[in-house]
Formats: sequence, structure tokens, C-alpha cells
Amino acid sequence: MHFKTILKSLKNKDMLKRVFIVLGILVAYRILAHIPVPMGDASTFRDAVEKLITSSDFGSFLNLISGGGLTNFSIILVGLSPFITASIIMQLLSKAIPRLEELSEDGETGRRKINQWTRLLTIPLAITQAIAYIYILYQSVSGTVEFVPTTSDWILSVTSMVAGSVILMWFGELMTEQGIGNGTSMIIFASIISQFPTTAAALGSALFDTSNGSLSLWGWFNLPVNPQVFWILFGFAIALLVVIYFLVKINEAQRIITINYAKRVHGNSAYGDIKSIIPIKIIAAGVVPVIFATAFLSLPALVGQFITTVDSGNSFGAALTSIFTAPNSSNFSTLYPDGITPQWFIYPAIYFILVVAFTYFYTSVIFNTKEIADNLQKQGAFIEGVRPGLSTANYLDKTMSHLNLFGSLSLGLIAMLPFITDYVFIILTGAPMGLSISGTGLLIVITVALENLRSLDSRALMVTYDDYK
Repeated sequence: MHFKTILKSLKNKDMLKRVFIVLGILVAYRILAHIPVPMGDASTFRDAVEKLITSSDFGSFLNLISGGGLTNFSIILVGLSPFITASIIMQLLSKAIPRLEELSEDGETGRRKINQWTRLLTIPLAITQAIAYIYILYQSVSGTVEFVPTTSDWILSVTSMVAGSVILMWFGELMTEQGIGNGTSMIIFASIISQFPTTAAALGSALFDTSNGSLSLWGWFNLPVNPQVFWILFGFAIALLVVIYFLVKINEAQRIITINYAKRVHGNSAYGDIKSIIPIKIIAAGVVPVIFATAFLSLPALVGQFITTVDSGNSFGAALTSIFTAPNSSNFSTLYPDGITPQWFIYPAIYFILVVAFTYFYTSVIFNTKEIADNLQKQGAFIEGVRPGLSTANYLDKTMSHLNLFGSLSLGLIAMLPFITDYVFIILTGAPMGLSISGTGLLIVITVALENLRSLDSRALMVTYDDYK
């Protein structure tokens, strides 16, 4: 990274304008996160949302990437999840439907059409999600409040939530147009980062609580901090640095495959006879497998909650809810009053297996080895020692399988970090720690930060290019 170049580029008015536009949009986004949905008493629904979040791992993840939009019962409650879902659906359909596959390969015009269809698909998904959220929340508070929503209340609430989702999608595209990073990724990044001050305040309060004594340094003097909390946070900070280092390395790690171009002679001119590379990332699928696994595991828990709502004595519904509810600090004392039982390991084990399986699946979707081999053959390129065509596709398949093995296990381990941390704290203190940011959230933060820094660096080099002699 050329940090000096980035700082130097800020003297350029156009660059400064782009940065301020992005920062202004992020501020506007955080303001939207505090505008409540116009439906009844917002504080009552906030309490219902908090209960919903603690009972579902997927709800916690959605609240994380919406920057507390769920907890605040704000108009961005739906967030970017409809747009992300629509993008994934269109990406999968582009591989399954030949017409869409041709369109995706049709350059900028084809991509614009697919992007337009993605936006259109986002709206019905947002409407469906908004109705589902409101219905579940209303059922949660129907016995405690007298408010009965009318048809106009439903229309107004759903419209405001869909509008919030569409505005976020628009914000993301506006930021992407500035050329200093992906707008959608930056919104998710800001959402996760916005949870840090609350966590820092809670940790600071616990650290400076000296009611049980202060920290003595070799008897020389006392620090006004809680000794137990200090050493726990000190150990946690070291572990966090190690995890961040590991995440940066695993995110940047890639296998370089050298590509040779055949020499061609046309008249008196010679073309080709050059080398290029194909970089293949170890975790090519990113965090999508984790999102898929979390959403997949949330379905049995939601079915169990629905069954127990209809029939409170149904043992099958209670078993589904208990097994497929992620163990965390808020539900640990309720689900496991006698401490850790064998059932505690069921959810993390299934979660790990699904993350590994979805990593293989999604990588096979986005990394089409047959298509890459065909393109290389058309361009007169080949991998040294490998015949063009089918042999190249088989070689890339084998290489990708080896990388996927390590990448999927690494991604599964990253997703397991909150459970591993909670397990250690249960053994040490008898209760889980309850991290506000999961390993997945940390991976998103690091990935987006590195990508945006690269985009900012490229823009800065372009802006300051004339300054080099």
C-alpha cells in the first residue's frame, strides 16, 4: 500500500470530493438506523426484536450486518439482505440458465441488464421479508400490547421498510460509483464497526470497576482497574491480534498458476510468447458459505418456534428449538441450567460441517474450471506441462480441490471462534463471554478493509500519476 500517495491524493479536489461523498452517505445511513418503523409503540417492538435476536443465530447475524437496525426497529430493519439474496440468486441462475449465462458474458451491456434485474428482484424479496418480520414481531407482542394494526398500518410499515432497503441499495451503488471501494461492502463494514462503541463502553465499565479490589504491580503501586477483568482483556487482546494476523494471511493467501501464451507470427510481426498468471484465492467463496450455513440452520429453529406457538406442549417443536438454537450468553442459563451437556456440541458441529460443504458448493459455482480452460484455449494460452482443453480443466479442478480443503476448514474454524471462546469461558468462569462480533464479522471487516484500501490506493495512484517524473 502507498499510504503516502493516498495522503497526497487528498490534495486533489476531485479525490477529496469522492471521499466526502462516501463519508456523507455513511453518516446518512447511520441516521436512518435510528428512524423507527411507523407502527405502534416502537419501544415495545424493540423489546420483541431483542428477544427474537437472542433466540436466533441468524437474527443476531442480520442485526450485526444491519448495524443494529433490527435492535432499533428502524426502517432499515430489512437492510441489505434482500439485495444480497437477489445478487446470489442471479449469480446462481447465470450458471444454470444458458440465456443468462450468455448475457453475463456479453460485456458491460449484459452486466447492466443483470444488475437491473437484480434490483427488480430485490423489491419483492424486501416486501416478503418486511411482511414476515412485522408478522413475527406482532405475534411476539400480541399478548402484551393492545395495539391492533390496521390495513393502513401494515401498508405504511411495509412500505417504509422496503423504502429503507431500496435506499440502502441506492447508497451502495452511489458509493461504488465514487471508485474507492464497493458500496455494499462499505455499508456492511460500517454496520459491524458501529457495534464497537457499545462493546467498548461495557468493557470499560467492567475494567474500571474496582469494587473487588485494584491491580497491584509487584507491590510498587496500584492501578485503578479490576485485576481479573484486566488479565482477561489482556489475554483476549493478544488472542485477537493473533486471529487478525491469521485472518489477513488466510484472506490474502493465493495459489499462482503461470500461464504461457503461444508465439504467433503474422507477416513480419511476432505476437505472444509472453507469460501471465491466474491467482486462485484459498477462500474464493468469501463469507457466503457462512451466511448460507447460518440461514440453513435457522430454519429448523423457526419451525420449532412456530410449532410450540401453536401447541406449547409439543415435544418435537421444543426439541427442534433447543437443538438448532445457537448457544450464546443470553440463552445459556435457560438451555443449559446444569452446565455444558453433549447437546451443546450439536449445533457447532452441524454448523462446521455445513460451512465446509457450502464452501465447496459455492466455489464450484463461481470458479468454473471448464469455462476458464475454454477461454485459455481460445486465447492460445496454456499451463506449462498441461495440455489445453479438458486436461487444463481437470488440472484446475484438482488444484481447486486441494485449496478448498484447507480453505473450507479455515473458514469453518473462523466461524467456530465464538463457540470456542464461549467454551473456554464456560470452563473458566461458568458462563459464556458473549462476543458482540463473531469470527465471521471479523472476517468481513478485514476483507472489506483490505479491498477498500486497494481500491483507494489505485484511485490515489491514478490521481497523482502526473506528479511522477
